[in-house]
Amino acid sequence: MSFGWAREYEPKSDLSRWFDQRLPLPRLVYGALGGGYPVPRNLNYFWNFGVLAGLMLATQIVTGIVLAMHYFATADGAFNSVEHIMRDVNAGWMLRYAHANGASMFFVVVYVHIFRGLYFGSYKAPRELIWMLGLVIYLLMMATAFMGYVLPWGQMSYWGAQVITGFFSAFPIVGEPLRIFLLGGYAPDQSALNRFFSLHYLLPFVIAGVVILHIWSLHIPGSGNPTGVDVKTEQDTLPFHPFYTAKDGFGVGVFLILYAIFIFFLPDYLGHADNYIPANPLSTPAHIVPEWYFWPFYAILRAFTTDFILPAKLWGVVAMFSSILLLFFLPWLDTSPVRSGNYRPLFKRFFWLLVADVILLGWCGGAPATPLYVMLGQVAAAYYFLHFLVILPLVSKFERPLPLPSSISASVLHGEEQESAPYGLATTHAPVAAE
Repeated sequence: MSFGWAREYEPKSDLSRWFDQRLPLPRLVYGALGGGYPVPRNLNYFWNFGVLAGLMLATQIVTGIVLAMHYFATADGAFNSVEHIMRDVNAGWMLRYAHANGASMFFVVVYVHIFRGLYFGSYKAPRELIWMLGLVIYLLMMATAFMGYVLPWGQMSYWGAQVITGFFSAFPIVGEPLRIFLLGGYAPDQSALNRFFSLHYLLPFVIAGVVILHIWSLHIPGSGNPTGVDVKTEQDTLPFHPFYTAKDGFGVGVFLILYAIFIFFLPDYLGHADNYIPANPLSTPAHIVPEWYFWPFYAILRAFTTDFILPAKLWGVVAMFSSILLLFFLPWLDTSPVRSGNYRPLFKRFFWLLVADVILLGWCGGAPATPLYVMLGQVAAAYYFLHFLVILPLVSKFERPLPLPSSISASVLHGEEQESAPYGLATTHAPVAAE
């Protein structure tokens, strides 16, 4: 997207001109995030969560680097080194809590970001690759979070590693050798800690690289918007700075308050008490459960209890991985020409059923494996796959969408006469959300 108001970067001093001729980095940043980047004028606060995800990635990298300076990746020293960080390192308790709760906050904003994309059709053409790169980031986040959960070497860390890596043994022939390769042995021990610490330190930088590709691919078609209508004129857009930098700044401020509440007042609320007990291979916890952001997938895994042609464990593992992989095929499963759920009344109802279903899966995944919770998990898992493989294609085919606005400006100004003003702003109207 390029319009007349999208001004070129102009160096202000001799030094900046000299630098721009040799390494045009400020020009690149200005074009990507400054007044040179036009953005739809009707973005609402759900579009803040991409920036929040980037903020949490940076926070996790910085706190993780400092924590790694004091951590010992040994079976005998890992648990004690975490206690040393908490008790003896200056502000170590805050760094540890910021990192541990930061993982949860990272998943919170990413889940909102994903469901926003599902509702507003961010996976539809021409943004399919943006969606897929986002899912790659999510998969890398899951791997990083699992390995980080093992590092404190508490009871839940040890037995979580035992259970999660045991999934791979469900695959015939290659499963058990793959599990032994991942652990460096037949059970979690020193070799597993070395591997997990190394990968946990490396993967955030891989995520950062994919994030750059994600943002780069976003700048080619431009940002989507709540109406799903393409940008048609200069009047439909605003410069990213200062309008959306200010809006994102407000969202960041609100989010940091919530983040600080968890760090200073509820630091262990999202964790598990058993992880404050040193790992003991001879004592199995009464209820082994992963971190809360894995609970929906854990419920899908536990939904298979009966062998049918293949072992139930293998069905569960395949279903768990398939629940994520099928999201890559959404651009072809949802064939409706209308992007936004605001103009798809039937789709909107099933979308909220999906949200409720995922919440139910999470509740069942975090609960003990009693017959009631397993049965509820089976129903919720069946509906999850039914939604994407049956309901969504049928809704796309038979639904009658509501009329779309003629343009983004029409949806914002509701048909009122637009007066000329700089940057495409009407003089008597401020940009508002389209909802």
